[in-house]
Amino acid sequence: MNALTRILNSPVGRKVTMAVSGLLLLGFLVAHLTGNMLILVSKETFNHYGHTLISNPMIYLAEAGLLGLFVMHFTTGLYLTRKNRAARPQAYERNERAGYASRKTLASTTMIFSGLVVLVFVPLHIWGFKFGAYYESAEPGVRDLHRLVIETFQQPAWVIWYVAVMTIVGFHLWHGFGSGFESLGLSYRKGLRRFGQFLAVVIAGGFLLIPVLIYMIGDKL
Repeated sequence: MNALTRILNSPVGRKVTMAVSGLLLLGFLVAHLTGNMLILVSKETFNHYGHTLISNPMIYLAEAGLLGLFVMHFTTGLYLTRKNRAARPQAYERNERAGYASRKTLASTTMIFSGLVVLVFVPLHIWGFKFGAYYESAEPGVRDLHRLVIETFQQPAWVIWYVAVMTIVGFHLWHGFGSGFESLGLSYRKGLRRFGQFLAVVIAGGFLLIPVLIYMIGDKL
């Protein structure tokens, strides 16, 4: 156990922890987006999806594990960032985007900020929809979560908030996907980088598309 603790607390171990937790969270985002897209299929399909999640006795354990992953990912990233800054006590006189050979981008230099936004957003998001207004659907015992989502995203402030956060999530994924594989020892090839960027656009775009569509045509969903 002491040997394992030393490995996990080493710089390499922390980078692996950062990568694994990040990729697991990416998997969660893909699954969550797939479920959320059901609201565009039908009211009944979306409500049954929500009911299946809520009625599962493992939901609380899953939520605790999810929150734990977010906290682990963020605190590990914060630790590595502080270590990197401590290794370079003299700050750069000017911060500019690196040249072609470097992968330094706006996304890579704002990872802590974007990670903090996501860390704050996720509990608020879960709380808002899990403990928001309860509407009974036409089917007894099944919550009308569809109505709650429609009502929420017909308010401009909520739409703006979600679009802003999902844009930040996209920036985080833009750099994080390839960086995670690189931390696991896989070469950060151009194809992998492009795929990660494509995935970031698809995930962030999918999440922000939902509130925008609901705001525009919510009465038809």
